[in-house]
Amino acid sequence: MKIRGTTILAVRHKGQVAVAGDGQVTMDVMVMKHSARKVRRLYNNQVIVGFAGATADAFTLFDRFDQRLEQYNGNLLRAAVELTKDWRTDRVLRHLEALMIAVSKDHFLMISGTGDVIESDDEVMAIGSGGAYALAAARALVRFSDLSASEVAVESVKITSEICIYTNDNITVESLEIEE
Repeated sequence: MKIRGTTILAVRHKGQVAVAGDGQVTMDVMVMKHSARKVRRLYNNQVIVGFAGATADAFTLFDRFDQRLEQYNGNLLRAAVELTKDWRTDRVLRHLEALMIAVSKDHFLMISGTGDVIESDDEVMAIGSGGAYALAAARALVRFSDLSASEVAVESVKITSEICIYTNDNITVESLEIEE
């Protein structure tokens, strides 16, 4: 059975960075859970991470990533690069199926098991089955509304839940205030 689902969206806007994710877990054509928490805070609440992919794989990656953040004193970019090295070379990790978005006050990253550590060009980034819908909605709301980053993230995932069958409107959002 193929596990599908999730929309994770990150937005940096108006002095805030926010990550939002839906709560749906889908196996094949059945919704298994409505309230999964796919967005978490790490490293003394200074880093927000959201995942798309298999749940057990994501928990393994959260744990490894948190260890790397501790090892590198919260340096998000360095921890992300080291995690991708582990992910690509470790016999167990290289089989994990997941993507992560990780943000801090200073960095805005998408991390994959193929060794990608990608920074956004426009401070909006999305992953998961509804990622393209959420990305489009967020870009429009950032450009044409007065909403905060958290509000943009929540509204964009809500819009996505109306389009993507693998995304629901049970949304978790975490944010950090940043200096502009």
